[in-house]
Amino acid sequence: MKVAILNPSFGENFVRVARWAAKSRGRVQRHPDYLLIAAQVLLDEGHDVIFVEAAARNLTPEQSFKIVAEFKPQLLLIHATTPSIYADIEQAAVIKQQNGCNVAFVGQHVSAEPRNTFEIARGTLDYILRGEYDFTLRDIANGIPSKDILGLTWLDGTRIIANPDRQPVDVNELPFPAWDLIKPEWYPDAGKKFPFLTLFTGRGCNNACSFCRDPQLMYGYRLRTRSAKLVVDEMEYDLKLFPQIREIMFETDTFAADPEHVRAVCNEIIKRGLHKEISWSCNTRINTDLEILPLMKQAGCRMLMVGYEFGTDEALRAVRKGGVNVAMGKRFSQRAHELGFTLHGCFMIGAPGETKESAHATIDYAKGMPLDTIQITGIATYPGTHLYKWAKDNGYLLAKDWKDWLTAEGEQKTLLSYPQLSNKEIDELIDTGLKEFYLRPAQIGRMLISIRSVGDLLRKLYGFGAFLDYFWKKFTQKKK
Repeated sequence: MKVAILNPSFGENFVRVARWAAKSRGRVQRHPDYLLIAAQVLLDEGHDVIFVEAAARNLTPEQSFKIVAEFKPQLLLIHATTPSIYADIEQAAVIKQQNGCNVAFVGQHVSAEPRNTFEIARGTLDYILRGEYDFTLRDIANGIPSKDILGLTWLDGTRIIANPDRQPVDVNELPFPAWDLIKPEWYPDAGKKFPFLTLFTGRGCNNACSFCRDPQLMYGYRLRTRSAKLVVDEMEYDLKLFPQIREIMFETDTFAADPEHVRAVCNEIIKRGLHKEISWSCNTRINTDLEILPLMKQAGCRMLMVGYEFGTDEALRAVRKGGVNVAMGKRFSQRAHELGFTLHGCFMIGAPGETKESAHATIDYAKGMPLDTIQITGIATYPGTHLYKWAKDNGYLLAKDWKDWLTAEGEQKTLLSYPQLSNKEIDELIDTGLKEFYLRPAQIGRMLISIRSVGDLLRKLYGFGAFLDYFWKKFTQKKK
């Protein structure tokens, strides 16, 4: 089968496959790793596949239509998101009319809202592949009857039929992403060495944070780790394919959650000498076993992206951030800093029960730790999550339509508003936090001291430019 996989554009610098589908404050782009794993599944089955990266390349819909039309697909696959769902359907409708192909959607939004998606698609859509879609897509391409494909919601005439769920896949059976369909240089990020690639060491998560979509809608509440051999095989494959890459980002939400897995991966990296060839970074929680940090550093781990989230224990409990507290975050940061890790802190404002005082506590928490960079967002509220249902049931959700998830400029929009803390106040606190953190003389000095190469300088300049661009647009927006 001829399959076109389209990552559609939706305004300038829209980040489609990130945890928050929006134009990022850091002006970064995210690799379409999951889509490219699915693409390789198809290629391994002998199917003909193209991948159109319209989002990261800012292609116009017309440019996408032309590329797809030249390929003449039998099936079009699109990763749809909450704020872009109407535009995704519109682009799919044009391609379906031009090529007569079937259309399939994947992603968190359509997994949460399959019936609504079919209703607004009005005949454009043939399939929704719910949750983990790699082998669901393979079954469609291989011609398995729709009624026999697990994880599929499909249109039978005018009837919407939801087949039983597909069980989580064995992650060791998945191929490496079809990276040869993209270029690493399409994905800037001031926090990573450039260019870089992402790598998933597993899927799923053992935690139940109320705001996080992936465990609830896509990959489940059990961390399924790949063998250390496969993880390091993929690192070697990436380096062979793209010798110019300077870093690999372990994008797994909780890479360090299983200490034995981390030890196995680190020892395999050291055994093969890869720690001398390339650095890597990873996502961690603050309850990571501190005893594995020295081995991670020895194995070439450069940066830890840490989910601190909130600066009060009450807020952490309110979002079900189990097993962590503020004191734990401080201990983790100090130990990681002592070992020489670069630390990027991830923070949010707007937890249930949040007040100005607790929000300022989060800002002070960030400023009080030896962090190199941070991000602050309004807590994201997406359909299908526990937080979304709670906010909607209690009247705290401002959005009335999927279009309400972004500002007119394509930036993330704060959708929660409480009696004690409005959405506008949350936005103001986010900006206050970013300015208070980055504009401190000590922090500016820390960032300047960390520049040790031309690449470091260019990354810092890109990040500074993104910072100015974000606040300049906020300033001009207020003047209108």
